[in-house]
Amino acid sequence: MIICKTRKELEKMREAGRVVGQTLALMARLVQPGVKTIHLDREAEKFIRSKGATPTFKGYRGFPASLCVSINEQVVHGIPSQRRLKEGDIVSIDCGATLNGYIGDSAVTLPVGRCKSELIALLQTTREALHAAIESARIGHRLGDISQAVQSVAEPAGYGIVREYCGHGVGRQLHEAPQIPNVGIPGTGPKVTAGWTIAIEPMLNMGKSRVKELADGWTVVTQDGQPSAHFEHTVGVTPGGPVILTLP
Repeated sequence: MIICKTRKELEKMREAGRVVGQTLALMARLVQPGVKTIHLDREAEKFIRSKGATPTFKGYRGFPASLCVSINEQVVHGIPSQRRLKEGDIVSIDCGATLNGYIGDSAVTLPVGRCKSELIALLQTTREALHAAIESARIGHRLGDISQAVQSVAEPAGYGIVREYCGHGVGRQLHEAPQIPNVGIPGTGPKVTAGWTIAIEPMLNMGKSRVKELADGWTVVTQDGQPSAHFEHTVGVTPGGPVILTLP
């Protein structure tokens, strides 16, 4: 069942989302060559807790950290470690924060120092796919329209679209209905309704779309070893249009 939120609940989600947005803004300042990913995680947790919130991911189904930090061919769910970022890497940082019972969930992929132009293009296209999907999250549209919006940006650019993982509803729980695939048929699926709160998150690969999970039980990588980018916002559907709830 898709849980529609009241205006008051949307405001609570915006408060949680603001903490997430501010955390990712902090991460953008900290990401540089030589930084250990565990340092990013510790700083994120410290900041989230300083705002009176808790890191949603920490302990979720046994996940050991506050952030998912995924480098280069790692798509999602990378575990922070002693690994140091290198010049030319790209790093995806996914963050969730719970405040007053409501959750914000957002992700960004950042260049580490100077990156190749083809990596910057991958990041730019993935961000464009996210915003196209957000624009489609309007009352009267259908779920398939949101999914197709991602597909319509990604496929002409030649990128592989991850299908095994997708966006989702979010609210009091990290994962609520509906699932938001990144490929879809326009005009199909549930009708978008005021009060939907959804995490839209395109994951685009430089190469093929197929991915696999590593032996740690969390980290997802591209099967062909090509880089991947991931952008995400929590979005509320309102009569006035879609509202991004995870801005800083």
